[in-house]
Order: sequence, then structure tokens, then C-alpha cells
Amino acid sequence: MNRRSTVTLTALLIAGGVLTGSSVPALAGGTATTHPRPDRPDDTRRTQQQVTRDWVQLWNGDYALAEHLIAPDVRVRAALLDGGDGSAVHGPAGMVDLIGQIRGAFPDLRFTVEVGPIIDGSHVVVRWVADGTYGGGFPGATAAPGTTVRFTGTDTLRTRHGLITDYWLNADTLLLTTQLGVESV
Repeated sequence: MNRRSTVTLTALLIAGGVLTGSSVPALAGGTATTHPRPDRPDDTRRTQQQVTRDWVQLWNGDYALAEHLIAPDVRVRAALLDGGDGSAVHGPAGMVDLIGQIRGAFPDLRFTVEVGPIIDGSHVVVRWVADGTYGGGFPGATAAPGTTVRFTGTDTLRTRHGLITDYWLNADTLLLTTQLGVESV
């Protein structure tokens, strides 16, 4: 491979997120320069993978993980079913409350990762699928308790020192509410 194709391949790998920071190899005839990124203090790939596993387990009802996973000043950005934007969620207890409200209508709700984790420094993205059984109590639902539901979403997390500091949620709530027979207003 000549120098030009090596440079092009390296540039593509860097742009695609495959090579970052200290993993950038020296180019033929030159030396690699690494620059520390201030947004990545200690969030290694292994740490991010563990954060992802714990995050899914938290959503699957293991609330004890919240204290060791969620930053006290976590910021949630989501279009919630109650019309909120997530800004009312504060700290680990707030996240547990949010998850508990959702799981309250679907006690056996199970989240699995469909795509990811996609890791880029301090950011982690996962596409998930949620399967469960409607237990009742969802506002406006006409579906009978026992109705099975399946919906999807994408979570984007920002971490610092292994704690989730920011959470963006995109969920297919239209699919969920349709399965529950919620009439549009």
C-alpha cells in the first residue's frame, strides 16, 4: 500500500470512528500524534460496554444499579408520554421513578439491544426493542390487560467517569399507543 492510500484509509477509519485518539497508527514515514480529548477522561470502550449492559439491566428492573450508573446531575431529554420533556427527572432516584412509571403498566417489560452499542468517546448509542404484556392502567388505553406489546427506540447516552450524565430518548410511542388502542385526541 502506498503512502497516499495509507493516509486515505487512515482518514476514513478516523472519520468513521474506528480509529480514535491513541489508536491512530503512525503513517508510513511519519509519526502518529495523539491529542487527549477533554470529553473522554476515562470512558474506555470496556467502561462504555459495561455502562450499556448496566443501562439495559436498569431498564429491565434492576433499580439497584441506578446509584452506580446515573450521575446526580443527569439531564434527560425526551418527549415523554405525559407531555414532559424529561427535565423533571433528577438523579438516580428520578431515573428509577421514570422507569418505574413505564414498567408499572408493563410489569414484565423486557428490553434487548437490537443495534449497538455504538461507542464514540463519551457517547454510547443503542437501538433497543421492548417486549411485554400490558397490565392495565395506561391512560386512554382500550386494550385489555394481557395484550402483548412490542416497540422500539434509540437511547443516546453521554458518560463521564462511568456515570451517565446525559440521556436522549427516541421511542416509537405511536407504535406503543396504537397497540394499546389509545385514541388520538
